[in-house]
This record gives sequence, structure tokens and C-alpha cells, in this order.
Amino acid sequence: MIDFIDAITNRITMYRLVLYYLGALAAAAFLLGLFKLVPVDPAALLWSTVLLTAACLLVNQLFAWVFRAVPNVESVYITALILALIVDPVQPANLEGDGLLVAVAVWATASKYMLSVRRRHVFNPAAFGVALAGFAVDQPASWWVSGVVPLLPLVLVGGLLVTRKLRRFDLVIVFALVNIAATLLTSAPADYATQLEGTFLRSPFFFFAFVMLTEPLTAPQHKLWRLAYGALVGFLASPNIAIAGFYFAPETALLVGNLLTLAVSPAGRTTLTLERIEEAGKNVFDFVFRADRRLAFAAGQYLEWTIPLRHPDDRGNRRYFTIASGPSEAEVRLGVKFYPGGSAFKRRLAALRPGDTISASQLAGSFTLPARRATKIAFIAGGIGITPFRSMLVEELAASGSLRPITILYGCNSAADIAYRDVLEAARERLGIPTHYVVMDGEGAEPGMSVGVIDADTIGTHIPDYADRLFYISGPQPMVAAVRRILRGMGVPPWRIRTDFFPGLA
Repeated sequence: MIDFIDAITNRITMYRLVLYYLGALAAAAFLLGLFKLVPVDPAALLWSTVLLTAACLLVNQLFAWVFRAVPNVESVYITALILALIVDPVQPANLEGDGLLVAVAVWATASKYMLSVRRRHVFNPAAFGVALAGFAVDQPASWWVSGVVPLLPLVLVGGLLVTRKLRRFDLVIVFALVNIAATLLTSAPADYATQLEGTFLRSPFFFFAFVMLTEPLTAPQHKLWRLAYGALVGFLASPNIAIAGFYFAPETALLVGNLLTLAVSPAGRTTLTLERIEEAGKNVFDFVFRADRRLAFAAGQYLEWTIPLRHPDDRGNRRYFTIASGPSEAEVRLGVKFYPGGSAFKRRLAALRPGDTISASQLAGSFTLPARRATKIAFIAGGIGITPFRSMLVEELAASGSLRPITILYGCNSAADIAYRDVLEAARERLGIPTHYVVMDGEGAEPGMSVGVIDADTIGTHIPDYADRLFYISGPQPMVAAVRRILRGMGVPPWRIRTDFFPGLA
């Protein structure tokens, strides 16, 4: 079942999954209201959704033009749908209600441009829009979608899919535990059942946690800060918590959490100008960029790369890729494998010419080398999964410290598919780091290469001291999962296995 879910969700980006999830909730509420199964006026919901979407699109286009930014239509639709699900729907002829919806849409969209640091918005747009409505005109969000009990199964299933896609269960769980604990500790024991019923069935608890809390741009990327962020928002969002007599609505609690993110994750969006394109292997190309500011990152981390697209497909115009360059290199490298019939993102990437610009943000990732240089390490790469290891090897080649005991096992379809041979050979010659190649195409195999796939026998042959090593696995998700199962079957404990991950792969 998990494999089936992965096969479906891996085909779309995280943003597109959220968009489909929100659209399904709005459509389900409309249909249930149409048949009088829930207290939702379908005409009002339809009108409110159309009005919010139109307002968000128009304002976004205006600000994108003024700020010369890359407009991201997906995020506009997501913001509009969130607002449609948490602000009370209004009838078309209700001028006061229509005005409020337009104002909320304007405030939410404008906040992405007006309240930003290094071209990254500080606050969750939807939360800012409804919070301002609450403060300015005393019209807070009703979070009506959370009170429609028949929608709860869809809220849960879709929310779990989104959280799995992002791999943010740690954030959601910490938020939930702290929120429930704060609620119960500030209630009388006789009221526990009522409080829990209200939390799970009548409050924004699930929708807020799955949709608002997990937004990548306004949540910390580092795990410990992410947990602190979840705990802080969970505590403040508890209905019984007041500070100086002020009770936090979910949206205001989230805005406080966003300030924590700003404090601990100050890096924003980076503009990258293409310098040149280098061929790194068969259908593998390095796009070498000049950044508008120095990027401080650790070898093995990733970025979210954004390209302007007029007609994005299900993969969207934002993708996560590991940084192929090393932190000591002056230029930023993006290594990409191209396939026939590739995504709109990759087609546009392939059409870039020197001087063209793209943007990158959300620097993150814990797929990094251990601080202890004596730790014995094994890299297992599949195809383009060699990119984080290129970054690490470049840094090892530039380092003046003691040599790390590293062994590399690199699997490809054929010898021609091997990428970054220059770096791998330099690591062998100068650092004594061997690379053992495993190719599926026996006819194209070169002397010394193993033919087949990476399995237990291959690992045991080339890494005989595997029981003493810390494993790093990077490549296509099925390959990573398969190698991880093989290592576990060989007795390697899970804490000695690290897998490359960035949002959208789950």
C-alpha cells in the first residue's frame, strides 16, 4: 500500500499535492452542501472561492511586476483556497462580505512581497491575511472547514499525504502533543473529554497542522529548530493559553512561530546567473551559476530551485536538487540528469543560456558528513545520486586535515552514465578513496567494473568491513529504499544508515 501511495505522489510536487488536496476539500464541501448534507451554502462557497482566487491572482501579478519577481501561480491558488476554507463564505451581492474577502486576499498576497527578507516572505500569507482582518476590522477567521465533521476523513487522509510528502511528521507530532498537553493542563479533569472533543472535532487542529504549520518557506529547516517551532506554535494555539490577557488564535500563534523561523533561518532567496553548462556524463549536465551573494552551506545539502514557467506541468516550476558544488567553490553547480519526455521544468532548464537567471531558496538537509573525521564511511550512489558525493569529495580534496576513510559504490545503467569521473578519479589518486562501479549493461562494462545491480554480495565484496561503516545512500527513491533494506538484512543498524532526502521525494 505504501509503495502504491509513493508511486502516485512521487509524480507530482509537494505544492501540486497541496493544491489538489485543498481543491478536493473545497469540491467536497460544495457537493455536500449542494445535497444539504452539511451546513455550507454551495453558491456562497463557489462565489467566495472565485473572488478570492481572482483577487489573489491580480494582486500577485501586480506585485510581481513591481518587484520584478518570478510569479508563482501555484502558491497563489494555494493561498486563495486556504482562505476560502477558513473565512466564512459570502453571497455575491453582499458588498461588505465581498469587500472583506478582497481585503484579506490583498493583505495575504501583498505580505509575500512587502514583508520579506532577502526575497523570502516572513509570514504565512493566509495566516497574515486573516490575522490582519481580525485585528483591523474584528473579522477573524472562522476556520469553518474544521467544523464540518463529514469532511474530517478527507482532511486527515489528504493531510497525512502532504505531511508524508514533506516528511514533517516530527513537526506535526510535537505541535499536537504540546497543544493537547497545554489544553489539558489548563483544564479541570472533569472537562477533559469536552476539551478533547472540541480540539479534534470543532477546532482547526488538523487542518492547521497539516496545511498551515508545515509550509516550508515559513518553518525552520533545521530539525531541532523545527521541533521548537512546533512546540511554540502548539503552546500558543491552545485555547486556554493567554499572555498578558491576550489569547492567541491559531493564525496569530503561527505568525509568532514565523518570527522564530526568521530569527534562526535568516537566509532568503538567492538569484543565480548561469555562467556555463558542462557535460558531466551521458545526459547529465552541470549548470554552473554565479550567485548574487555567498552561499554558506554544508556539502550534501539541497536547495529549492525556481524557474519561471508560463505553462508548468504537474511537477511545477519549483524543484528540490542537491547542490553539486562544494562550499569552497566560488560557483554554484546544479547537476541534472535529462530523460526523453522530461518535465516542463527540465525542458526550460535545458533551454537556459549564459546570462539567464533563476532563483533558489530553502537551503536545508542533514545528509552531511560527520564531524569526527575518523568515522569509516561508505557512499552508495545510484545514477545522478552521485551529486551530493561530488560536493563532499570536492571539500575533501580542498581540506588540509586528516583523510577520511571513505569507500564509494556507484551503480549506473552503463559505463557511459557515470558522472563526475574527474572528481572520482582525483579522490582516488590524491586521497586514496576508491570508487567501485556497478553497471547493468554488461556489454558496456569496462575492466574492473561489476555487472548487475547493487546487492548484498556486491556490498560484501567491495565493502567487506561494512559492519564498521556509516552508510550514505543517494539515488532514485526505489534504489535508496532497496539498498536500505539490503543493509538492514545484512545486520547494519538503522542509525548507521543515512539516506538523501528533500521535500517532495516521499
